[in-house]
Amino acid sequence: MMALRLAIRGNLNFSCLITRPVVFRMNQLNRFKHFDNRESPISKQKKQEGSILRTMANGIAIGVAIGIGYYYFTDFEKKLPGSIVNTPTTVSKIQKLPEIKITREVHYHNEEKADFILFQYPTCPFCCKVRAFLDYFKISYNIVEVDPMLKQQISWSSYKKVPILLVKLGDGYIPLTDSTMIISAMTTYLKDPSVNIQDIANYYPSVSFVDTDGKRKSEIMNKYFIMNHEESIKDKQLKFDDERKWRKWSDEVLVHSLSPNAYRSLPEAIDSFKWFSVVGQWEKNFPLWETILMIYGGAFMMWIISKKLKKKYKLKDDVRQSLYDDCNIWMNEVKKKGETFMGGKKPNLADLAVYGILSSIEGCMAFEDACKKTDINIWYSNMKAAIN
Repeated sequence: MMALRLAIRGNLNFSCLITRPVVFRMNQLNRFKHFDNRESPISKQKKQEGSILRTMANGIAIGVAIGIGYYYFTDFEKKLPGSIVNTPTTVSKIQKLPEIKITREVHYHNEEKADFILFQYPTCPFCCKVRAFLDYFKISYNIVEVDPMLKQQISWSSYKKVPILLVKLGDGYIPLTDSTMIISAMTTYLKDPSVNIQDIANYYPSVSFVDTDGKRKSEIMNKYFIMNHEESIKDKQLKFDDERKWRKWSDEVLVHSLSPNAYRSLPEAIDSFKWFSVVGQWEKNFPLWETILMIYGGAFMMWIISKKLKKKYKLKDDVRQSLYDDCNIWMNEVKKKGETFMGGKKPNLADLAVYGILSSIEGCMAFEDACKKTDINIWYSNMKAAIN
């Protein structure tokens, strides 16, 4: 009996020894089976992170593709000749006068103060146009001479060209830019001083556009128009149309023959700049080193630039002949009128524009030659007398 019990106990112990490893292996298999069917937490987390990264990458790729497409479309559109790049801008009031040094005062009618400040180069043809207008209508103004090389006198302005005319309005100033716009706006104001000058200035908004050569340029709209009811009267329209035609001619044709003639050679360019320094009183208004830089540095630069301008505007090999041709074209039109000026017995805005442009080279050899070879001096002398 005892032997039987021992045998059964031994068998049981043996079977346990045999079956335990089998059970352990089965549990392991079950775990492996569990991991095959369901991912481990670490693997699952990695896949989630990968999914997020793929989503972000796809979003970025789509955003970049849309951005590139939009840029390409808008850039292509902006490169189309005549396309407007920006919306028209208006003229804002300057509340505080910039720190400037008044270099000269031009006062009429015994006025002690002037409501106008002109930032200029003394012999810039466009600045000379504005001065001719102000002098003819006896408008008092102050002058700030601008260093053409450094331009620190107009550092306050986003517009980096001259002329700039500041017009006092209340406790601030309205900046007018572009010589033609200045003259048109001021003429409009003189015809009806009750109109706010800032409102008048906003009749001439500035727009940026792509020109036919694919380059971005800025232009002031309506700048050849006087905002006055007289221009809408039919029997006066022809007169105003003719005036606008020759104002535009002076800006787009005549002015481009000046630089290649004033700076035809390096010695001639230096002589021209020496005359500029006398007219602008550079030695009085600027340090000596700055005056020397403007004379010799400016002369050299303009001599180089004038060669490019000659080619750009297709002037004749002998650029003097191009200047003579322009003077003859103008004088022929004046003679057709049968009067002293293009405007008749009195100068009109076209007369003032042409006179102003030519006065910028009055002390140069080019002007002296033009007076000898054409009849321009007759009309020019009459204009000078009418303005002074």
